[in-house]
Amino acid sequence: MLLGSLCLLTLFVFPMWKIQLFAPQYPNGVTMHIWINKIGGETPGTLQNINILNHYIGMKPIEPEAIPELKYFQYIILAMVALGVGAAIWNKRKGFLAWIILLAIIGAVGIYDFYLWEYDYGHNLDPNAPMKFPDDSFQPPLIGKKNIINFVALSLPHIGGYFIMLGAALAIAAWWLKGKLKS
Repeated sequence: MLLGSLCLLTLFVFPMWKIQLFAPQYPNGVTMHIWINKIGGETPGTLQNINILNHYIGMKPIEPEAIPELKYFQYIILAMVALGVGAAIWNKRKGFLAWIILLAIIGAVGIYDFYLWEYDYGHNLDPNAPMKFPDDSFQPPLIGKKNIINFVALSLPHIGGYFIMLGAALAIAAWWLKGKLKS
C-alpha cells in the first residue's frame, strides 16, 4: 500500500500523458507532454509549434497558465499520497479499499475533464481562421489514434500515467493480500 501511494509522486518527475502529431511535414512527430502542473514537449518550442499549427485551423492557443487543473491537481495528488501513507500505517483492508475507490473516482473525473478540455479545443474554433474544414472536428482522441486531416494524432498515457496504474495495482494487491492473510 505504501509503495502504491508513493507511485503517485512520480507525477512530479514524469509526464502523465502525451499527445503526438504525425504528418508528412512532421515524420518524426511533434509530441506534447502533459505533466501534473505544466504542459510542454520534447523540445522547448514544442508548445509554440503546436499553437502555430492550431492557429491555422482556428483552435485557441494552449496556454498552461490558463488551465486551472494544472494549478490545483498537484495538491489533490499530494493529498492522495498522504491518504495512501495513512492507509498503509493504519494497515486495515477497508482503508486500502477506500484509497483505491477514491483514486478510481479521481482518475475517472480527471479523464472526463481531459475529454472536455480536448473537446473544447477541438470544436470551439475561430470562424475567422485562415483554414476552414466544415464539419470537421480537430479533437484528438482521448486514448488511441485518430486521423485529423493530414495528421495522425496519438494520445496515450506517459511514464507518470503508467506509474498511477502501477500504484493502483499495488494498492489492489495490498488489499487482496490483506484479505488472504486474514483467512
